[in-house]
Amino acid sequence: MTQHQKRLSAPNSWPIERKTETFTVKAGAGPHGESGVPLVILLRDVLGYADSKKEARYALNQRSVLVNGDVVSDEQRPVGLFDILAFTEREEYYRVFPEAGGRLALTPIDISDANSRLGKIINKQQVSGGAIQLTLHDGANIRVNADEIDTYNPRDSLVIDNETKEIVAHFPYEEGALVTAVSGKHSGEIGEIETITVTAGSSENTVSVSTGDGQFETIEPYVVVIDENFTDDEDTADPDVTGDDVDNNADNDADDDTNTQEGNE
Repeated sequence: MTQHQKRLSAPNSWPIERKTETFTVKAGAGPHGESGVPLVILLRDVLGYADSKKEARYALNQRSVLVNGDVVSDEQRPVGLFDILAFTEREEYYRVFPEAGGRLALTPIDISDANSRLGKIINKQQVSGGAIQLTLHDGANIRVNADEIDTYNPRDSLVIDNETKEIVAHFPYEEGALVTAVSGKHSGEIGEIETITVTAGSSENTVSVSTGDGQFETIEPYVVVIDENFTDDEDTADPDVTGDDVDNNADNDADDDTNTQEGNE
């Protein structure tokens, strides 16, 4: 398997410029699969807190950068949808949230909102001992008692405490639920589910979502049930930390990416 990542073939969700250089950082093993963005890209390309991969590595070694409550020292650690990024020394906290076009952006949040994260249930199964295991969109597994088998279902959303890793809130996937589109042409839009249409055969079910400006229709995998706090975050979001800012930081990539291979650093 190659140890290098070309910008043109990087996932569409990555907030990077595609044609400024040839290579960028390849995501390491971890949550979110191929869609996970290496932490160094957020530090360097989006936030501008580092000018190079070496500087990002040095900053992470200070142990003041947390992802979902855990100290991170690996600059290639994948960060993805709904993760909580905390800079304790700066007292800055962000939630990874989709924006128009499907790119991931950093939404500033209060410290009180940084203590937990959202997870979408993508699978439910019974494991050894009779417990029920819930698999979330980022690969995390949560176990609940067998008598709660009918409480949690795929496509529901959970709020997980970053310290205890326990469920602190549950949002069922149903008509009337508040959702956001995380993929497709309506990515980043927020609204309430009006109708869920079950499609016969192997095609995905469709969802009609009502927004403040009208409505849109998409498929079930493209929507995630969210808390009302997410709409407050969107209203107070700092435009300086969205995916559009990679234009301003693209020149900083020269130390790492100018037709080089990241694996040789």
